Amino acid sequence: MMWLVWLLLAVVLGAAEMLTLTLGFGLLAAGALVAAVVAGAGGPLALQVAAGVVTGGVGLLAVRPIAKRHMALPPMIREGSDALVGRPGVVIREVTATHGLVHVGGEDWSARSYDEDQVIPVGARVDVLEIVGATALVYPRDPVIGGDPITKE
Repeated sequence: MMWLVWLLLAVVLGAAEMLTLTLGFGLLAAGALVAAVVAGAGGPLALQVAAGVVTGGVGLLAVRPIAKRHMALPPMIREGSDALVGRPGVVIREVTATHGLVHVGGEDWSARSYDEDQVIPVGARVDVLEIVGATALVYPRDPVIGGDPITKE
């Protein structure tokens, strides 16, 4: 009959986990389930409590910190226009603060210079710093003076 008490405790802790989403109550519920299994197998009360405490404790001390770290990680894959940020490109129509065209990632994108005072000539290599709507804000990889990129030779 003690297994039923442990099972009810697991259900209550599981419900608390659903409301809080902290992972703490869920791991304690797992400990209560282990204690219910030990009780169902006929183990003494001391063994049931020990099994529940050890299972819940290991979960809280070992599993929960790892799970929290993984939940805090940013997405590994950037999709859509976000995937273009940081990618290199080539200017195919002069880029100014108001208009331009660059070739990035196999596609042509409307572009504007990230620095409003800068004009980037055709053929210059650029990096995409940001995407605003369907326009790439770009910055030259090589410094630009007088409209011509400075080449490092």
